[in-house]
Amino acid sequence: MYFPFLDEAPEFRRTVLQALRQPLESGQVVVARARRSVRYPARFQLVLAANPCPCGAAVGKGLACRCRAQQRREYLTRLGGPLLDRVDLRVTVDAVRLADLALPRGDSSAVVADRVAAARRAQALRWGESTWQLNSQVPGPYLRNGPLPVARGATVDLDRELDHGLMTLRGYDRVLRVAWTVHDLRGGDGGPTRDDIGAALLLRGQEVSAA
Repeated sequence: MYFPFLDEAPEFRRTVLQALRQPLESGQVVVARARRSVRYPARFQLVLAANPCPCGAAVGKGLACRCRAQQRREYLTRLGGPLLDRVDLRVTVDAVRLADLALPRGDSSAVVADRVAAARRAQALRWGESTWQLNSQVPGPYLRNGPLPVARGATVDLDRELDHGLMTLRGYDRVLRVAWTVHDLRGGDGGPTRDDIGAALLLRGQEVSAA
């Protein structure tokens, strides 16, 4: 699998960014001509990075930013909702402060790698009798209606987001896939819990609505 990284993603042409939608969804590129079409495998993990504004200074209180409000809005909307709907993890990286240097370090890369390897083994075992090997490969309808042991009531927050029109069905399925991965990374038994799905919603940058 390839891992393309688009730095300053909003600076790319909108047509280029939107052309990524199909391969992100289907894992293939279709080239159609008058008499025939050809499909090429194109499964990849896309990484996008963007500043909060064109000048990059709209962090914290944004006092150093010299961009107009309209410039800020137009800058981030260049990515487009349909493309962002296919982005599973959205992480805000704050500027480093002096106090941050005194914080304890997290797990080492080796420890994290072992945890990821264990999660992938759990997924391969779960889907061993199917054509799938990873949570990311499982179709949405199977996640929603298949014989998976999702805890009773675990999807209540996710269901509410869909019912209130705050999430598409595509987003719903993607959150479920991430929730399964959160569950596997913590070494959980059974299926994703409400907390796992809540963590997946937060990783997607979704503001969970009140009941």
